[in-house]
Amino acid sequence: MPKIELARVNGDYGFNATDENGHVIKMDTNPNNGGENYGYRPMQLLLAGLAGCSAIDVIGILKKQRQEVRDYKMVVTGDREAGVEPSLWKSINIEFHLYGNINRDKAVKAVELSVGKYCSVAATLEQAGANITSEVFIHD
Repeated sequence: MPKIELARVNGDYGFNATDENGHVIKMDTNPNNGGENYGYRPMQLLLAGLAGCSAIDVIGILKKQRQEVRDYKMVVTGDREAGVEPSLWKSINIEFHLYGNINRDKAVKAVELSVGKYCSVAATLEQAGANITSEVFIHD
């Protein structure tokens, strides 16, 4: 069973979250709320989790299809609900930037499978009401 331990390590709101393997994520709140820019905001971590989850899927699918992925980058942006608590993600856009000898149709299908079927983080965010869109860019 996964286990996360959280410890305050920087000012009032600077935390380290450590998993059972010793991996550490730094978190903080917005400076307007007393934070010190020590680390990620917790809601940003959801976007980072979405990126990581989908990247693993897409690269795995493309490798099985014998596509040559030399490099891979993503840009994830989102808008949250305004004026409500809690303020959930309402729209998220993911740019998939794939570098290499990659068939565009296969890349688009891999992204669709990841975001629409395999990525648990995407499913979690969509269940909470987020609309996730994606764009695929192939770079030689």
